[in-house]
Amino acid sequence: MNNLQRTIHSRRNWLVLALASSLSACASLAPGDPPRVDVVGVEPLAGQGMEVRLLVKLRVINPNDSAIEYDGVFVEMDVRGKSFASGVSNARGTVPRFGETVLTVPVTVPALAMLRQALGMAQGDRSPVSYVVSGKLSGPQWRSLRFRSSGEFRLPEPLLTPAR
Repeated sequence: MNNLQRTIHSRRNWLVLALASSLSACASLAPGDPPRVDVVGVEPLAGQGMEVRLLVKLRVINPNDSAIEYDGVFVEMDVRGKSFASGVSNARGTVPRFGETVLTVPVTVPALAMLRQALGMAQGDRSPVSYVVSGKLSGPQWRSLRFRSSGEFRLPEPLLTPAR
């Protein structure tokens, strides 16, 4: 084998090795099941002007065999099919494998979203309140995990009956 053939053979081997390494690295980034995220609490915060600020507590459940590292959280909330609130947090941490953690995210409710929901209640809408919480947990090296959770609740009866 001459020098040119050895060089070509050597480069081909390196190319195959680099390709195999890249594929195995991508496979290790493949996400498992998405995390389950439930709203477990809401507390008022000081707002600005006509906006309402809330501190939303989210329970993040990891159904996977490996921990979920996160470095930032984004959350959106829809109520009765309409956009209601959104917020971000630069929280950083880990949800252990087959474990859970509670994250707090400050969200902003624009005045129009609040007005829209109040008008629905004032017009006698007594149906259960449906909600959807979606967002993402930003992870290291472009590995973000998206989540979506939905449910409904009934408002307490004193809020539904007109004052006399």
